Amino acid sequence: MSTGSEQKITNWVDPKDKSGEFKRGQSAFRNFISRKPSAEFPPEKGRYHLYVSYACPWAHRTLIVRKLKGLEDIIPYTSVHWHMLEKGWRFVTPDEKLPGKNVTPDPVHKDVSHLRDIYFQVDPEYKGRFTVPTLYDVKQGKIVSNESSEIIRMFYTEFDELLPEKYKSVDLYPENLRTQIEETNAWTYENINNGVYKSGFATTQEAYERNVYPLFAHLDKAEAHLEANASPFYFGDKITEADVRLYTTIVRFDPVYVQHFKCNIRDIRSGYPHLHKWLRKLYWDEEAFGSTTQFEHIKRHYTRSHRQINPFVCVVGPFGLL
Repeated sequence: MSTGSEQKITNWVDPKDKSGEFKRGQSAFRNFISRKPSAEFPPEKGRYHLYVSYACPWAHRTLIVRKLKGLEDIIPYTSVHWHMLEKGWRFVTPDEKLPGKNVTPDPVHKDVSHLRDIYFQVDPEYKGRFTVPTLYDVKQGKIVSNESSEIIRMFYTEFDELLPEKYKSVDLYPENLRTQIEETNAWTYENINNGVYKSGFATTQEAYERNVYPLFAHLDKAEAHLEANASPFYFGDKITEADVRLYTTIVRFDPVYVQHFKCNIRDIRSGYPHLHKWLRKLYWDEEAFGSTTQFEHIKRHYTRSHRQINPFVCVVGPFGLL
């Protein structure tokens, strides 16, 4: 059994659901690290451990922001193995060597093999999915959050008193852009970040077409915005949350989503010149983006873990990904 519920973790669409639609569940842990004096989860160096997968776009957000905000010495992290099957994400064994930093057995819980083991230690009656990112409070033995959009916002501000000015001044959610960022987040999430999954996991032609056309319509929208406004980032000369949230989908688009999720109306390299230029700028020139992008994890996870879609091989291309 892969979750605390009846639904197998490898069934991305419930076989009994005749709509064929992929429906993403809500994150179960939604606590918040806070500088308030009475906070249950106060900011402290070394108190929290971040569990991620290099393959996962949602977890990738947290690695990017962790580096942009200079939190490397404050919040350690561990990446799971790229292979995710019936028991969910697993940790590597001591004899396995995978690319990327901190792809190791769990350094906090010496006796666990899977991320699910930590969830059940926290809550033996847990009924949800075992997802990354997971932000864990080592001191209390509790999961703070497994919602990426909220974890990155904790990282924006709540550790600032522990940071030098160089990182304290990094503002990924500036007051003057918040309305625009929120508006962009809404359609980016629904139609692009989640749109690739709704297209790829669809089990009927109708569900696939219901989602793949809006996906490309909103890629067109992002392309038009960047053509008119990029200088060089999504909202000007400084990186914001909008860049982080869009990047983790776009960098995976040509390597896996075009073929694996059947999102093949256009690719980024040949179909979206301004998105491609923006992507290359982030990947090659901004260390927080390039150094946290691990293509072996990305390609192998999607093509070897999603057995509903592709049970056998990992494709060899495309070459020269960026």
